[in-house]
Amino acid sequence: MSMKPSDSTENLALPVTDPPRDQDGGKLFNGSAMTKRGAYAAISYMSCAVLLVLFNKAALSSYHFPSASFITLLQLVCSCCLLYVLKRWRIISFRAGESLTSSDTTTKFVSLKTLRHTLPLAGTYLFYMIVTMESVRGVNVPMYTTLRRTTVVFTMLVEYLLAGQRYTSSVVFSVGLIVFGAFIAGARDLSFEAYGYAIVFLSNISTAIYLATIARVGKTSGLNSFGLMWCNGIICGPVLLIWTLIRGDMKMAINFPYLFSPGFIVVLLFSCILAFFLNYSIFLNTTLNSALTQTICGNLKDLFTIGLGWVLFGGLPFDVWNVVGQLLGFAGSGLYAYYKLIGK
Repeated sequence: MSMKPSDSTENLALPVTDPPRDQDGGKLFNGSAMTKRGAYAAISYMSCAVLLVLFNKAALSSYHFPSASFITLLQLVCSCCLLYVLKRWRIISFRAGESLTSSDTTTKFVSLKTLRHTLPLAGTYLFYMIVTMESVRGVNVPMYTTLRRTTVVFTMLVEYLLAGQRYTSSVVFSVGLIVFGAFIAGARDLSFEAYGYAIVFLSNISTAIYLATIARVGKTSGLNSFGLMWCNGIICGPVLLIWTLIRGDMKMAINFPYLFSPGFIVVLLFSCILAFFLNYSIFLNTTLNSALTQTICGNLKDLFTIGLGWVLFGGLPFDVWNVVGQLLGFAGSGLYAYYKLIGK
């Protein structure tokens, strides 16, 4: 995540914002600068995603914490608190191109009209989160990974339906290679369970809609990535709180025996910090690049996640076809990145 230092001689922390856009939502930087910023956003997302998975894995597996929903709620609350503090201190802004000066005494956040404008984003996020959590239950891990890789296809379809986005044959080939690699990786475990498969595909659709909504709302709301995160948290926070209370996750979390263990607190702290930067990089990567690029980055980081997870946590048996499939998926992601850079 690139935060450009100010050239001002004043001892004021000027707001950190996304790259300014013109009235049509276009970027005002030249192509080379935007390519670099887009690359930084993609790399930031993948780095945060890999590290967050490892810390969440440590909390849920190593410490056997019983509720992933509570961790999600905690991450959302910490994110909103951090955004509030940074905005109050005028370190960041919530609107694209917004500037604060030493004479500014107001700390206006967002209007009710803007919150209403971002309701589709919050709704798709909640739908995406609930369905994704449910999708893990009905399908074994190899098949879950395989089916989730097909999200790229759903993302392309959603972008075409919502924005009329068309892709070159080179991009379509790279996406096809990713999906083919995913099915090679899961070919040894093609057990069929109708409900599980249906939920995973529903999860893929919800992910694609969520990413496409980020791109769409980000261009029409006038908010930058921090502003989108704030609105999403303000709307979704109360809903998630009610959800955890109804499901009994809050009670399980309070009764967790290692809740105040120093090691567990450190793991939760890093999890919340990484979740903040991950959410920011998702919004930034999706608005700077595209929903499809964000999905491809998600597939690419899986390779690093699997490798680090195997080294740190073990438990993953070696399988030639799984390795071949993962490498094909990695090659497809690399080709997509290459075609994106050269504009084909």
